[in-house]
Amino acid sequence: MKSLVFDLGGVVVVWDPVAPIAAAVGPERAEHFVHGGEFDFAAWNRAQDAGRSWDDAEAAAIEAHPHLAAEISAYRRNFPLALPELVPGTSEILGALRSRGHRLVALTNWSAETFPHAPQRFPEVFALFDDVIVSGVEGVAKPDPAIFLVLGRRLGHPLDGVLFVDDSLPNVDAARAAGMDAVHFTGAAALSCELRERALID
Repeated sequence: MKSLVFDLGGVVVVWDPVAPIAAAVGPERAEHFVHGGEFDFAAWNRAQDAGRSWDDAEAAAIEAHPHLAAEISAYRRNFPLALPELVPGTSEILGALRSRGHRLVALTNWSAETFPHAPQRFPEVFALFDDVIVSGVEGVAKPDPAIFLVLGRRLGHPLDGVLFVDDSLPNVDAARAAGMDAVHFTGAAALSCELRERALID
């Protein structure tokens, strides 16, 4: 049996931050809010991934950007819309690994408050994981090296050689620095090849 560690958003579950906001203000305004540059959505959201509460996050953002109050409040309120589907092919890979007796652990950058929507939306996939480590619960997010110390404690054994899969190159680099065998996820087909090379699936 081997332990394998998977990121969730962009690897197992599709994450679309525009959709919850578009439900309130329309797609054009939502796209501008998330990707337009006036508001640093990535940095704002990352603080919640690292443990900041959504009440504090929304209050600070609305104070700084009162003209974006509708966009700011819409994301959490409509969050289930951010999870439209599973990433094609990954759940089948997880099932194949599980059938081989491997231990599956998720290590995700996710707010503690919004994370419960994911297992509610995809219970059959989350049932494949032996453990899920949520950055917002731990108060530290990838690629901070401290999150890999948390992972090691949860696994109960050294990280050396443990396979880690993530769609973020900084996270992959951090995992390698922690001694892991890290794979940059670009799709299920490429991941299957990586796993076959390691004799983890047929």
